[in-house]
Amino acid sequence: MNLTLDQIQDFKGKYPKQIWSLFFSEMWERFCFYGMRGMLVFFMISQLNFGEKEANLQYGATQAFVYAFTFIGGLFADKILGFRKSLFWGGLLMITGSLILATDPHQFFFLGIAFTVVGTGFFKPNISSMVGQLYKPNDSRADAGFSLFYAGINLGALLGGYVCIAIGKGQLFSQVIPENSRWNIAFGLAAVVMVISLINFVITQKSLGTIGLQPGHPFLEDNKKRIPKRKEYAVYGLSLVFVPIIQIMVAKTEFTDYFMYTIGPLTLIYLFYEMTKVTSAERKKLWAALVFILFSILFWGIYEQSGGSLSIFAAKNLNNDLLGLDPNGVNNSGGAFFIIFLAPLIGLLWIWLGKRKAEPNTIIKFGLGFLFLGLGYYVLFATKFFANAAGITSLNFFTIALLVITLGELCLSPIGLSIMTKLSTKNLQGMMMGMWFLASAYGQYVAGIIGANMASAKEGATNLQSLITYAEGYKQLGMYAMVAGIILIVLSPLIKKLMQEVK
Repeated sequence: MNLTLDQIQDFKGKYPKQIWSLFFSEMWERFCFYGMRGMLVFFMISQLNFGEKEANLQYGATQAFVYAFTFIGGLFADKILGFRKSLFWGGLLMITGSLILATDPHQFFFLGIAFTVVGTGFFKPNISSMVGQLYKPNDSRADAGFSLFYAGINLGALLGGYVCIAIGKGQLFSQVIPENSRWNIAFGLAAVVMVISLINFVITQKSLGTIGLQPGHPFLEDNKKRIPKRKEYAVYGLSLVFVPIIQIMVAKTEFTDYFMYTIGPLTLIYLFYEMTKVTSAERKKLWAALVFILFSILFWGIYEQSGGSLSIFAAKNLNNDLLGLDPNGVNNSGGAFFIIFLAPLIGLLWIWLGKRKAEPNTIIKFGLGFLFLGLGYYVLFATKFFANAAGITSLNFFTIALLVITLGELCLSPIGLSIMTKLSTKNLQGMMMGMWFLASAYGQYVAGIIGANMASAKEGATNLQSLITYAEGYKQLGMYAMVAGIILIVLSPLIKKLMQEVK
């Protein structure tokens, strides 16, 4: 290895150079993920003839399994594969899923989605964990680094979120792509960018030193035996076995209910078991991490209407008064657009405030995230005041709501990735990162249920009545977010004690 871990962590300036290679790999992977995510509900309604309620439940189930599987991927990375091999294997599965969808998205929809779900589980938590290891414990620059990394995530989300749905709907390149091939091309594009992601990672991984190597690797000083190849191959085989299981469970959402009722309690039991093996100080930090995880479930349950009910809202209730852009494309990529510009500025703001000993602690940042989220949903509620008699309202005003919601996301999500690495013990980092994404799974699951209930309430209604129903629902979600933010801020002294020296 060219660099030791100490040499990597002793970098000068604001960011370690290795973060850029991870930035670009994650960017293209997020293009693939958000491109697929943005197409799900619209494709199910317009191409598979699903009802709005059914499409919301299917969306919630699909996204829930995507994030739930990150816990399993993180666990296997910790114990057997290491972050690098886990990332590469996950990328291969995502490419396979995208190619299956590109072949015939109507016939092989759930099979392709199942491969993508399992692949994302192996890819996503482990690249975030590698970013965390670029920094020494309590390095004040870590939050800024995760904010920059988060900008990379959202550059991919911006491109994939707009381009894929626009191609599928015929809003982009319609003159060169035949109508009967639009969705094939849209899904196939996700496979192409995922190949780019893996090539970038393979070429640049030497700069990571020992970060992400398999447990027991000769270059690691962890005194562990090398993992037998049979265990490694067993993980690959087991993940393939999961594909048809996930396919069935996503296609039939009642199975998703059973899974979500089971996986959460089992995960907590396993965490409590692992907590018995650590010191009292480490245990308190894990309790603090659990508080952040539980509150994040509520955050994502509210935030993630973007792929479900807001996708339907964009298709039926928004005009194109924002530069003639497609409303679904703006809904999918607008938040990412704002993050690209705001994330580095927010990261630098934390550094500037930190130097003046005025930076809010992580708990307060979380609370602010909820307050901005709630305010953004109140703006969504206000779109009804700009609607015409046909139930069509302003995309411009809708985009202002996305901006406010994005400010909330920037206060919580990149800081959440960072705090998981700070509060976790070294041998539990992958699992805790997986639990962070498992909380997102529950948020996605709840988001699907919320969206389905909104759709149920408006069956048979006029377009204007449906807009008002959605708007009233967003008003309620705004109130819940505001209350959660206030509770977090009030509890901040207690949580701060559990975090000890971690800020």
